[in-house]
Amino acid sequence: MKNRAVDSFVAFVLEQLSDLRGLGCRAMFGGHGLYRGATFFGILYDGRLYLKTDETTSPDYERRGCRPFRPNDRQVLKSYYEVPADVLENRDELLRWALDATRAAVAGSPPAQSRRRATDAARGAARP
Repeated sequence: MKNRAVDSFVAFVLEQLSDLRGLGCRAMFGGHGLYRGATFFGILYDGRLYLKTDETTSPDYERRGCRPFRPNDRQVLKSYYEVPADVLENRDELLRWALDATRAAVAGSPPAQSRRRATDAARGAARP
């Protein structure tokens, strides 16, 4: 039964992010990794979505009480934070957060643009 729930959650997230050009998903380490092209930017694990953060985006997560990715009791990945439920359920907002995550994942990228400009850019790059 758990596999169906996992598959449903993965399918839901992929549908929510379907306008993100170059989106890919691969099974890994008991979860799934999200990619935009070759850039790894998110983790789907145990019914939760975690996105890559940096010094400009992690405060948004922390203000909302989100926690970093913790796959086990000994390991915490402080650069990946759980996405809040209200963001996960809002396609446009999730797309903005995913774009920020892809920027954070690219080494040497400029600081994240405003979320409004990110959405506009994503729509311009959306699949036809």
